[in-house]
Amino acid sequence: MTSLREAEEELAHALRTIEPHTRYAEVMAESAEGVRLRHDKESTDPVPAPRMRGAVFRAWSGSSWVETATTGLDSRSLNRAADGLVRAIAKAPGTLPPPGEPSTGDAEAATPVRESMFERSLVEHLEFAKTLFGWATSVPGIGNAIVNLGYARDERCFRSTAGARRFQTITRTSASIVPLAIENGRVEYDFLSHGGTGGREVLATLTEAKIREVALEAKALLATKAKAPTGSMTVLLDPGTAGTFAHESFGHGTEADQLVRDRSYLKPLLGQRLGPECLTLVDDGSMPGKWGSMFFDDEGHRSQRTVLVDHGVFREVLHDRETAAVMHRTPTGNARRADFLSRPFVRMTNTFVEPGEFTFDELVEEAKDGVILQSCTSGIEDPLGGNMQIKVKKGRRIEHGKVTEILPSMALSGKVLEVLASVRGASRSADFDMSPGFCGKGHTDLLPVSSGGPYLLARAVVGPA
Repeated sequence: MTSLREAEEELAHALRTIEPHTRYAEVMAESAEGVRLRHDKESTDPVPAPRMRGAVFRAWSGSSWVETATTGLDSRSLNRAADGLVRAIAKAPGTLPPPGEPSTGDAEAATPVRESMFERSLVEHLEFAKTLFGWATSVPGIGNAIVNLGYARDERCFRSTAGARRFQTITRTSASIVPLAIENGRVEYDFLSHGGTGGREVLATLTEAKIREVALEAKALLATKAKAPTGSMTVLLDPGTAGTFAHESFGHGTEADQLVRDRSYLKPLLGQRLGPECLTLVDDGSMPGKWGSMFFDDEGHRSQRTVLVDHGVFREVLHDRETAAVMHRTPTGNARRADFLSRPFVRMTNTFVEPGEFTFDELVEEAKDGVILQSCTSGIEDPLGGNMQIKVKKGRRIEHGKVTEILPSMALSGKVLEVLASVRGASRSADFDMSPGFCGKGHTDLLPVSSGGPYLLARAVVGPA
């Protein structure tokens, strides 16, 4: 079977056959593999992820972008796809120049991996999963636990008729633990997850103490008689919830393809103050070790740090080459394909709230009365209307500047701009954390992203989830 590196010359040859028929063409070839493992009291299921191998060709016809794809990396498959692209170019003629500036130059990069998951057996991975399971179920009252372990390696090669060549290898590892507290037929849970780019070393933070702590939280949720509060109130978002706010409630509105289609409520607000001096929101795909990190986007541009909100002022949005041309900006390295069979869209990478100057205790004291929102489970975007909803698994009540009882699942909702304007502070970098996840453009094309931040103090509407 032809490897991606072995296919490079054939990729270059296929591009050369396309070049006389267009002012610009590119190819992104991919080879991806991985394994997912799920373990609980009843069963163990190792599931190899579907192996992705193939390439997508894209060219400018003079009036529009056209694409063809193939699931083979051999010369016959690549040449057939290239011929198909030439025919597609002829069907959409035009004289317009290709939009935006292409990437140029030659570069390679690979995720640093200290302990490769691929060099260990499934038996070793199962023993690790059983260890995590044992730590969770060692807590009295935890009758079961669900452990998920996953690792994947994604190689991508990008070449273009503008002279760009990029070869990147990204390795990702993740795990999650869901302890189940069971009593008299009732079940409650909490969860802990972690993931990033790298190998087995990524999971070093999943200690016995942390897993036992989340198991105890599941027990506390099962035992609580408290009810979720309702109404507009002071809220203290934990790092995961603050990150979901940054990603779902604000980040999607900064994807520039939404702006150029007039589908973002943020479009007329670029350059304006949206929040206080203490609020800075960032998307940064170049962060070492983070789940959503990459070296280059799928147009060959380097991944970078983009400050979306700078000390309260809405400064920038995320671009591919086409939106950058329309808005007279430069590409930000955010053109991403879920895989070679998916379209490129402007997508986030690692989106987060920057740390501030407060300690956690100072924020609790500043809140006086309100709720802490913890263990975010989901968020809903509304980039056109500017509304938001975020659900969390649990919380804590704040009374007279003190943290008191545990609270069951809650939902935060309201207008994004009102919540941004209400921000009163963020905690220090010691509290900063990022959570792994997957993001779709609409309901499809899932790709890895992460979101996070410190604790963030604001005001919003809260009610039962």
